Amino acid sequence: MANDNESRDQPRGEMQTRTLAMPADANPSGDIFGGWVLAQMDIAGGIAAAQIAKGRVATVAVTAMIFHLPVFVGDVLCVYASEPRIGRTSVTLNLEAWALRRQSGQRVRVTKGEFVFVALDEDGKPRPVK
Repeated sequence: MANDNESRDQPRGEMQTRTLAMPADANPSGDIFGGWVLAQMDIAGGIAAAQIAKGRVATVAVTAMIFHLPVFVGDVLCVYASEPRIGRTSVTLNLEAWALRRQSGQRVRVTKGEFVFVALDEDGKPRPVK
């Protein structure tokens, strides 16, 4: 995963998902639960990995996860996937979550992580990535 101290104003990779953070996703302080953000990243990574593997995939590991900034109700969360590393049966992706702030319209990177997916056959067993 890239250097944690890097400062960028543009996402890296291709956007996989875009969703609105709603009140039901927030804790009592009004911040969106980290688990919700992680789930959105997992969904986005699964979409990208399935395209690469040309079929069904499952998440097998989150090898790194860094929460930089909170996500707030009303933010639009966009998740980007980049730098795929393809193994025999696995796909590893760097994922970044960026929030489009409702109040200011500013786009900020809120979270990044490294996710590993395994390609599965029709019986749910690992198969070679195509």
